[in-house]
Amino acid sequence: MELNTLYILNVLECIFLIPFLYELNQVMLKWFKKKYSIISEKRLNILFFYHLLFGLVYYLYALSNPSDSKRYFRVPSESNKAWIDFFGTETTFIDFISYPFINFMGFSYEMMMLLFTWIGYWGFVFGFLFFKENITEKVKVFKKVDLLTLILFFPNMHFWSASLGKGALIFFGLMLFAFSITKPANRKSGLIISSILIFAIRPHMFLLLCIASLYGLYFGKNLISKRYKIIGGAAILAGLLLLQNKILGVVNLNDSNNLIADFLAFTSQRSQDLSGATSGVNMAGYSLPEKIFTFWFRPLFLDAPGILGVLVSIENFIYLLLFAKIFRFNFFKFWKNAPSHVKSSLMVFILTSFAMTFVMSNLGIMIRQKTMIMYFMFFVIYYFLAYEKSNDMKLRLEKLNMAASNKSLIKI
Repeated sequence: MELNTLYILNVLECIFLIPFLYELNQVMLKWFKKKYSIISEKRLNILFFYHLLFGLVYYLYALSNPSDSKRYFRVPSESNKAWIDFFGTETTFIDFISYPFINFMGFSYEMMMLLFTWIGYWGFVFGFLFFKENITEKVKVFKKVDLLTLILFFPNMHFWSASLGKGALIFFGLMLFAFSITKPANRKSGLIISSILIFAIRPHMFLLLCIASLYGLYFGKNLISKRYKIIGGAAILAGLLLLQNKILGVVNLNDSNNLIADFLAFTSQRSQDLSGATSGVNMAGYSLPEKIFTFWFRPLFLDAPGILGVLVSIENFIYLLLFAKIFRFNFFKFWKNAPSHVKSSLMVFILTSFAMTFVMSNLGIMIRQKTMIMYFMFFVIYYFLAYEKSNDMKLRLEKLNMAASNKSLIKI
C-alpha cells in the first residue's frame, strides 16, 4: 500500500474514533451527573472539542518538528519485546500503556495521539470537579471574566496535555488525585489509580505530592480525627520508605552517602545540559527569586521565542495578574485557617517549583513542565478570591441588618 494511501486511512480511522469517544463521554458524564450535580455537561462538551482542537494543533506541529510522541509510538511498534518487558517507570511506563493499543488493537500514530488527547481531556474534567466541589462561589476577574472558565480554557494547559506522551497521563493522574484526596474514604479507587500513575510516570512528583499531602493533613483545618491523621500519615510514610530507592534513582541518588551535596551536583549538571538548547536560559547566575519568576512567568514578551512564544507570553502575563491577587494581608489571615486541600495544593506548587528551578534552564521544557502544577496554584487563588467574596457578602448583610435594626429603633 502506498504511503499516502496508508496515511489517509490512518487519518480517517482517527476521525471515525472521535464520535465513539464523544458518545463514551456522554455515558461517563451522565454517570458523574447522577453522583455530582455540579457537573455541567454542556460546558464539558465544549471543553472536549476545544481540547480536540489543541490535539490537532499539536499533531500538525509534531509532523514538522521534533516530538517525543514519535518516539513513544515507534518504540512499542518496532520492538520485539513482550508487553510485560515494558513494565517500569517514567518513559517505559508510557510504552507499557501504549503497547496493547498499538500491537493488539492496531492503533496508528494518529489514533494514539487522539487517545492520549482524550485522556488529557478527562484530566480537565476531574480538575473541574475538584474546583466546583470545593468552591461554591462564582468568582469574576478583570471585572467580567468567570475565573473557572478562564482556568479551564488556558491554551498552554491544553497544548501540552493533548499528545502521546507523559503530559496527558500525568495531568490526568494529578487531577484525579486532587479530586480523590478531598474525600479519600469514598474515593479509594481514584486515589490508588492516580497514585500509581503519578509514581509510574514521575516518581519524584509522587514524593513531592506525598510531602504536600502530609503537610495539608496535619496543618490544614479539617474534620479528620487524630486517629485517621495518624493512620494516613503512617501509610504515606510507609509508602515513601518502600519506594525510596526508586524515587531517588530518578536523579541517581539511590546509592548516595550525601544526598544534599549529590543532589546539588546533579541539578547543576542537568541545568548546564539543558541551557545548551536553542531556547536555553543561563540561570546559573540568577538568584532564587529570579529563578522562580523565570519558571512561573517566562517567556514574557521580550524573551518570547517566535509567534508561539508571544502567545505563551500573553498567557503568562495573565498568570502574573492572577498571582498578584493573593499578595494581600488578608491572604495570611485566610491561610491560617485554610482547609487541608488548599494547603496541600499550595505546598505541591511551591515544592515542585523549587525543585524544577534547580534543574530547568530551557524555556521550552519549563513551559511544558509547569502545566503539571499550575492548576494547584489556580485552585489556591480561586479559593482565596471566593473566600474574600463570601466575607464581603457577610459584611454587607451585617450592615443591612444593622441599618434595619436602627430604623426599627427610630420608629419605636
